[in-house]
Amino acid sequence: MAAQENHDNVVRFLLANGANQSLATEDGFTPLAVAMQQGHDKVVTVLLENDTRGKVRLPALHIAAKKDDCKAAALLLQNDHNPDVTSKSGFTPLHIAAHYGNENIANLLLQRGADVNYSAKHNITPLHVAAKWGKTNMVSLLIEKGANIEAKTRDGLTPLHCAARSGHEQVVDMLLERGAPISSKTKNGLAPLHMASQGDHVDAARILLYHRAPVDEVTVDYLTALHVAAHCGHVRVAKLLLDRKADPNARALNGFTPLHIACKKNRIKVVELLLKHGASIEATTESGLTPLHVASFMGCMNIVIYLIQHEANPDVPTVRGETPLHLAARANQADIIRILLRNGAQEQQTPLHIASRLGNVDIVMLLLQHGAAVDATTKDMYTALHIAAKEGQEEVASVLLEHGAALTATTKKGFTPLHLAAKYGKMKVARLLLQRDAPVDAQG
Repeated sequence: MAAQENHDNVVRFLLANGANQSLATEDGFTPLAVAMQQGHDKVVTVLLENDTRGKVRLPALHIAAKKDDCKAAALLLQNDHNPDVTSKSGFTPLHIAAHYGNENIANLLLQRGADVNYSAKHNITPLHVAAKWGKTNMVSLLIEKGANIEAKTRDGLTPLHCAARSGHEQVVDMLLERGAPISSKTKNGLAPLHMASQGDHVDAARILLYHRAPVDEVTVDYLTALHVAAHCGHVRVAKLLLDRKADPNARALNGFTPLHIACKKNRIKVVELLLKHGASIEATTESGLTPLHVASFMGCMNIVIYLIQHEANPDVPTVRGETPLHLAARANQADIIRILLRNGAQEQQTPLHIASRLGNVDIVMLLLQHGAAVDATTKDMYTALHIAAKEGQEEVASVLLEHGAALTATTKKGFTPLHLAAKYGKMKVARLLLQRDAPVDAQG
């Protein structure tokens, strides 16, 4: 009755006190149907805004757009309703219609003056929304009505980026046929092909390549789509890119190739694929890291074994002179150290120093069992025992002494292990060294 008589305040009061607006008359009319029949737009607004089942409360016109309810929308628009009214999140009813693919309501809104290129929060237009959700017919309608196909969000995404990232190949194809810029980049330099690769959307990537998307287009960090596929472990997209002559040795800004990235992320299938397609197993980054360095540091056992089986050199040093064995020692990767040593890696002094510094007893023992020289020195004549003493690694010092480490070894400056333990206040190690008869009168 309140709806029929246009008493919007009474309707509001009844709803606030639990009235059920879904109840119908004997003839099947709900309060909303009655209000619409009578042309009572205020009551229609109240009823629509109270009929939200979700947590987010939307304005009446947005709800009509969501439900594709043209009758309610027409009534609201007829009474001076702004077609571009925004919700709290900044979206217009046309954005909502685009999201749900509701063409009827979209047509009505556009006829009543809705802005087809309205930029909501973060500069998102209705075309971005329709492209993201794969609403092909809506995309077509919006373009016909003048939507800007090159519109960019705050982050630089075009509608084509949105469609490619979500894997909507029909929308990708339509946008390209309508002249969407195929090499447009986001603020980070991502092209639509990067987006398709990121989501493992093979068909979308294939369409982009068919339309001549540059296969080795790079981001601001010089990452290609193949780098992205390697990072995500997407074998199918990686294979497509390689089949289309993507460079398997493309170098990112830090010198990482797709193979380095696949090793870092433990993507064994991508590693196998890249090596079959000519990726260099000895490629080095700016700091001299090979793929084996990366896999060793990250503890990627299967990849380390695979690389060694394919003749990766375990003794290549970085710019700092560190081999894969050094990095494995630094990262406490005992199983990797075991594999590298079994396959001929040379300890070259420093892995034992590194393990001693970190206090990793198991790795120290492993290195010594594989012939590491217990008194090998650094360029400053530090032995592993010097390092253990300086760092206060009592257990390591004990193991080194059991393996014959020299108590009297001196650094370039003449320090013995006992000097260093005393200097750095490592009393437990000092006590251990004295128990083993370390000379107390050595000159340092």
